Parts: sequence; structure tokens; C-alpha cells
Amino acid sequence: MGQSDADVAIEAAEAGAAVVAASYGREHLRFAKSATDFATQTDLDAEQAITAVLSARRPDDAREGEELGRSGPAATARRWLIDPLCGTLNFAATTPLMAVNVALLDGGRTIAAASADPIARETFWTDGMSASVRRAGDDHPLTPSGLTGLVEINADRPTGAASVSAQLVTDVAFRAQFSPRVLSSTLGVAWVAAGRRAAYVTDGELRDDLHFAAGLALAEAAGCLVTDLYGAPLGTSDGAVISASVEVHTAILGYLVPHIESLRGPIGS
Repeated sequence: MGQSDADVAIEAAEAGAAVVAASYGREHLRFAKSATDFATQTDLDAEQAITAVLSARRPDDAREGEELGRSGPAATARRWLIDPLCGTLNFAATTPLMAVNVALLDGGRTIAAASADPIARETFWTDGMSASVRRAGDDHPLTPSGLTGLVEINADRPTGAASVSAQLVTDVAFRAQFSPRVLSSTLGVAWVAAGRRAAYVTDGELRDDLHFAAGLALAEAAGCLVTDLYGAPLGTSDGAVISASVEVHTAILGYLVPHIESLRGPIGS
């Protein structure tokens, strides 16, 4: 194969990130997805750049992108998940908080992934065993830490339903221990792996989710704790809590309990 799967993931993510960086700050053609969401031409162009790399480097693998859908062989266990611009609304508003995500699944396991920040020019990556961030060609190991006390809250999910995770933003007890942030991009998941966030909390079904696949792989390889909102293995129920330490994880699960019960009924009923 020549290049490793991790190298291909990095090359693909950085190809998409180059497209995003080149068009950042310009006017963008928009394609509405809903009343509050849209894609830009840059989303499509970045996905095409990523797909071109994957088609050339791994022609026998399947590919699934957020904007352009599926391509490549159907009968294969190896499948690339592509989120060409996670944080499109930030990007369109010239807010430099976004990620270009590429992840390779082999069966049900993610074996390589990369999440590139096109503005900071950092690429977080994993080969499924360890996790690093690449800056200016140099790799640095990712080390989770809860010292910042900052917890990223994904308040965007799920559409049309009350969000359990979003309740933490105004939870007085939670705010006495942690400081919530709302980045609106899965870049925040990579930041947990890098020690820049103590945790990330989201609602929604995350199984094979192309938005989260790369970030989750990074977090797990870096040694973060990853469960659903109830503390069970990811995918048992919905949502995810991704934490830098056992202490942070235990505390957040405790703060979530009254909000889960308020919105969904008693746990275990």
C-alpha cells in the first residue's frame, strides 16, 4: 500500500483543509438544508478534494461524505467517513472554529482518522493506537487533561427536540465546577484529546456518525473516557460524554442525571 492508512487520512484531511483555508473570509454560495442549516460551495469543494485523495490512494475502499454521499466499491468492510467542513455556520460567519474530518472504518472499528483545523493549521490524527497533533510538519502526542475546567457543549443536537446536554449551560451546580463552552464544531472533541477541554457533551445517535467518527477515534486513542449520557458504552443509548479523566467523567454524569430525568423520565424505568 505504500502510505499507511493514517498517512492517507492526514493527506486527505489536509487537502480538504487547504480548500477551506483558501476560501475563508470570502463570500460563499449557500445551499439550504433547513431553516437554520446550510452547506456552502466550499463544503462541496473540500469534499471533492478529500475524495480525490482517497480515490487515488485507496481505490478499493468505499467512501461516504456528508455532501456528495457514497462512492467506491459497495462490497467492502473498509469505509471512509468524510465531514468536509464541521462548523459551516462558523466558517460562513468568518469565525475560525471548524474542522475537516476523515475517518476509516474497517467493519465496526475506526482504524485511522484525522481532524484538520484549517485556520490554526493543525492536524489531529490517530492510527488507532496512539494520537498526535501535527504542526508545521512535527508531531506531538495528545495528552488529555481536565485542568482547564472547560467543557464543550454541543447545543445543536438533536434538531426539534429538547437537548439534555444543552441544559448544562445554565446549570448553576455544574457551572460552580466547570465552565461550559459552545463551539458548534467537533473540533472540540479533538481539543479534549489535546487537553484544551476537560470534556465534550452531546446528544444524538453517534454510531458511524461521519461528524464524530474522527474525533471519537482521537479521543479514545489518547486515553479519554467515552460513554453515552448514562455512563454506558457508546451506542447503548444516545449521546456521548467524552472526558479527560475519571474524575471529570464521574462529575459530569452526575450533573446530567436530573436533566435526563426531567426530559426523559426516571433512569432505569
